[in-house]
Amino acid sequence: MNQFIDQKVSKYRAKLDELAKDVHNLTVIIGHEELAETVSDLRNRINEPYMFVIVGEVKAGKSSFINALLDTGKEIAKAAPQPITDTIQQIVWGEYEEVIVLNPFLKRITQPVEILKEIAIVDTPGTNTIVEKHQEITESFIPGSDLIVFVFESKNPYRQSAWSFLDFIHKDWQKKIIFVMQQKDLMSAEDLMVNMNGVREQAERKGLADPSVFAVSAKMELDGNKEESGFKDVREYIAENITGGKAPYLKLQNNFATLVNIENRIGQGIELRKKQFELDTAFRSDIKSSLDEQEVRSKKQVEILVKIILNAYDNATGKAAAELNEGLSFGSMLKRSFSSIFSKKESMKSWLQGLAQKLENDLNHDLKKGLDEGVGGVVDSIQQMAKIIQLKVQGSQTVLKNDHEVFSDIAEKRNYIMFDLQSKFNEFIEKSESFKDQSLFPDQSNVSTGIATGSGIAVVGIIIAAVTKIAAFDVTGGLLTAVGIIFAGATSVLKKKKVMDTFRSEIANSRVRLDSEIRDQLSKYIAQLKYRIDDNFKNFDIMLDQESRQLDKVVKTFSSLNDKFTALQTEVGALTG
Repeated sequence: MNQFIDQKVSKYRAKLDELAKDVHNLTVIIGHEELAETVSDLRNRINEPYMFVIVGEVKAGKSSFINALLDTGKEIAKAAPQPITDTIQQIVWGEYEEVIVLNPFLKRITQPVEILKEIAIVDTPGTNTIVEKHQEITESFIPGSDLIVFVFESKNPYRQSAWSFLDFIHKDWQKKIIFVMQQKDLMSAEDLMVNMNGVREQAERKGLADPSVFAVSAKMELDGNKEESGFKDVREYIAENITGGKAPYLKLQNNFATLVNIENRIGQGIELRKKQFELDTAFRSDIKSSLDEQEVRSKKQVEILVKIILNAYDNATGKAAAELNEGLSFGSMLKRSFSSIFSKKESMKSWLQGLAQKLENDLNHDLKKGLDEGVGGVVDSIQQMAKIIQLKVQGSQTVLKNDHEVFSDIAEKRNYIMFDLQSKFNEFIEKSESFKDQSLFPDQSNVSTGIATGSGIAVVGIIIAAVTKIAAFDVTGGLLTAVGIIFAGATSVLKKKKVMDTFRSEIANSRVRLDSEIRDQLSKYIAQLKYRIDDNFKNFDIMLDQESRQLDKVVKTFSSLNDKFTALQTEVGALTG
């Protein structure tokens, strides 16, 4: 590699390293440890040669393939009839042979082989290995790889574990892949061709366009039969597409493509996360609007109830006023006074007592009838408030799923909060305590025992009936006491005007109190219940607030990073031009 190429490669490596640093920062911000580690590994390998990663099932002949490809006459990658490759082996250039154990699952082998100046080779355990950590570590090499060499046993290239692993390589990371069918010497030419075509077709079904498939025999190559071993075609492919000065630029392009892949994944995840936040914000706004609308509807029902009760009140007191006015006329009083000489029942006192009792009976009857007629609408509207919110909570929309590859932790946290909200709200509407209000019943002896035995929404009707009855009969009880005092003083026709004025004044004042008492008590109850329902969303609101701030930071960071990707895209794309 001449000095100009060295400088050009170094320049773009520096730019890619800076870009990778920014991507790593983004993965830290979103809290994705796995992607953070992937980007960190990529940065660590950015100065390494173009990397072949050899994958395939146990006993597919991967190690033998590597030994034959390097053609050193030595067994660099250990091969044996039994699957003894229990570590990943990274084979790189070195002036002399050395084995460096990096960890229990990874070792580096240096070899003075010319091709290793341009490429590095990673030999992995089988994709179907059962040794702990092997699959995980093999997968960790995929993002930083430049070429995947998928080795199959020529006799049976259709095992599911291998093709499942291909999905991970191709769909997740979009890596360049070639297929090598090893041990071709164990098959007839006809059967080999059938299997080669089968591999091509399967690869195309997996989404690979025009897949490169090679049939080789490491045994034939190592035995000196190089014309028929198939390795000539593999080496020509490598020379035409990778080596000869192209490898450093291709590696830069591959590194950039991997960073683009990660950025796209994060970007798609951010869009989905934004969509979920928009849905959740709209859902919360809908809850508040629904509560406001139901509060208005419930208060309208209260107005109707109050109107019905006041009509009943007016009917009973109107009849009493008319009878009192008639009874206090001169003729009626004179007749009553004359009759009282012969019968105590006709005395003024007994007449007034009868009139008071009749008013009490009429009020009790008419008010009860009015309450029974109007309370149902209020009960239905208040119950509807809770039921509507319950249905909306149950029907909340989730687009960010728990298994999302980038934001699964965010999705899991959100889904836990939604599950908790649903559970708590279902529990809320089942508990009678949720619909009670201690301030409405300071004297518990006045409360129907049905409240204690009722549960959830069902108890609303009992509570509303109790509230209205207590309010109505407390007011009318005060009225009747006042009326009794008035009647006690009504002994002369000369006092008729004063008695009637006082009576009408008491009726009017009590009417205002009745109107205010029922309206205020029920409005207060509706507002309190609305608050209690809304209070169930406390944790959800905290989540929305946190997500708003976090998402804003993530979006700004991603947008800045995306600008850097765009700026570098054209330069990297022209590297091999």
